[in-house]
Amino acid sequence: MKRLSHWISVSLAFVIGGLLHAARPNIILIMSDDMGFSDLGCYGGEIHTPNLDSLAAEGLRLTQFYNCARCCPTRAALLTGLYPHQAGIGHMMQDRGWPAYRGDLSPHCVTIAQVLKQAGYATYMVGKWHVTRFNSPEGPKHNWPRQRGFDRFFGTLMGAGSYYDPATLTLDNTQIPPWKDFYYTDAISDFAVRCIREHDPSKPFFMYVAYTAAHWPLHAREKDIQKYHGKYDVGWDEIRERRYQRLLKMGVIKPEWGLSPRDPQVPPWKEVPEAEKPWHARCMEVYAAQVECMDRGIGRIVEALKQTGQFENTVIFFLQDNGGCAESIGRGRPRRIPKGSRPLGPKALQQRIVPWWTRDGRPVRQGKGVMPGPADTYLSYGRPWANTSNTPFREYKHWVHEGGIATPLIVHWPAGIPKKLKGTFIDTIGHVIDIMPTCIELAGAHYPKSYNGLDLIPLEGISLVPLFQGKEVERSKPLFWEHEGNRAVRWGKWKLVAKNRRPWELYNMEYDRSELHDLSSQYPQIVEKLRAAYQTWARRCGVRPWPVHPPRKKEQPKQRKSTTDK
Repeated sequence: MKRLSHWISVSLAFVIGGLLHAARPNIILIMSDDMGFSDLGCYGGEIHTPNLDSLAAEGLRLTQFYNCARCCPTRAALLTGLYPHQAGIGHMMQDRGWPAYRGDLSPHCVTIAQVLKQAGYATYMVGKWHVTRFNSPEGPKHNWPRQRGFDRFFGTLMGAGSYYDPATLTLDNTQIPPWKDFYYTDAISDFAVRCIREHDPSKPFFMYVAYTAAHWPLHAREKDIQKYHGKYDVGWDEIRERRYQRLLKMGVIKPEWGLSPRDPQVPPWKEVPEAEKPWHARCMEVYAAQVECMDRGIGRIVEALKQTGQFENTVIFFLQDNGGCAESIGRGRPRRIPKGSRPLGPKALQQRIVPWWTRDGRPVRQGKGVMPGPADTYLSYGRPWANTSNTPFREYKHWVHEGGIATPLIVHWPAGIPKKLKGTFIDTIGHVIDIMPTCIELAGAHYPKSYNGLDLIPLEGISLVPLFQGKEVERSKPLFWEHEGNRAVRWGKWKLVAKNRRPWELYNMEYDRSELHDLSSQYPQIVEKLRAAYQTWARRCGVRPWPVHPPRKKEQPKQRKSTTDK
């Protein structure tokens, strides 16, 4: 009898454990690249994004969510739940000698994948990595995705490259050449779908899908570009105004937030020479085609979830790594191909962000008037259209005014978000550092104090899970930003912000999120309070004055030592 009761107890434990295990949701974290706040249809844009629009209509849309103004700092913060300086990526992928500026993920942090893997999750990563300076096929590979907790990886290690022949294309730990008819956005979607279909449903999974769309270069298939032919002939002024009106009508922004003036470096569309207008319009046509191709891939990911019976209990997040990009890549003089350069063979590995040649032997063209889209072109859409992408806000990628750091955040979870909340807008302030603690709570996981014998930096973010049930979240500290000397503090309705070496500006974000009315002279006590908070944070996180120079011998930083697991 005792043996029978023991068997029943053990069996019940296995059954209950299995039910709890099955109840934990799959998590898919999707990030796009170099897109503005108003590009998606569900955030006021004219670009055709039906799949993301559907996820938004059946999920939640956060309207005051933030990234870190640049690709790799945002990715470091997203993956670790820390500010990018704490994760070792205070700037980009150069080693500037200080712990906060090594251009390589710190050993004193862990990724979402590393934490969730310990909780029994399968982990997959697809797309752009860009959190290590070590990209060589020969290694070192300590900060490649497979060594940072992911069971499978397909994507690129560097920050940009041709969509037809991307630099550092990698499968797991091996770099590979592209195949025939390769197009990176489709390849990312294909591998994500493959992972979903091959996944063992007896355990939950975490998947990080990091598209490079719509980062330069402007590369898209002609059939996708043709859909937008003529769409942007009206010019950037008209498109900005239309987006602003849609944002107001949808309720994404408040009427008090005015439309920021056209960037003074951007000419009125009516003053653009007629001969140049087709080129400018084509740039935005290709950009829109890139975004729609990504959306179509997200639709295939959703369909794979439905076909495998995993859709209802999968949490899907979608967000962007920074605002629209004003960088003028390939928009100046025609490019000169150096003598002696030759096309790569079919099996050679691409290591150049901007290839000299296409794989089939055509020189890659740059210069004003080059019509983008094909593999033998390499351009960005420039400041005028970036100004449009960031409607209604000021500034761009690099800067920490709203145009640089504001991102959509879509959350979709059929099994976890009540029907009464679906389709709602949430104006709670959030940040990419909140994604890690949110995933930990969803997974029933635990953030360790140490990993591989090293102490870990405590999480900076907070869980957003209460929002999924219509509850409030409590944030006890301000949010902070620093990138290339551009710095900001957001605390409740107040935002203190400054460009590099310029005075602080103060804005009331309830009434002026477009940052048009500087109140610093009216509220000096608030400026001083937030400035002091920023200085305390900067010291704690190792922020250095910009530009950051390597330390001299007498300034050599002390190495962080472990106090546990000795």
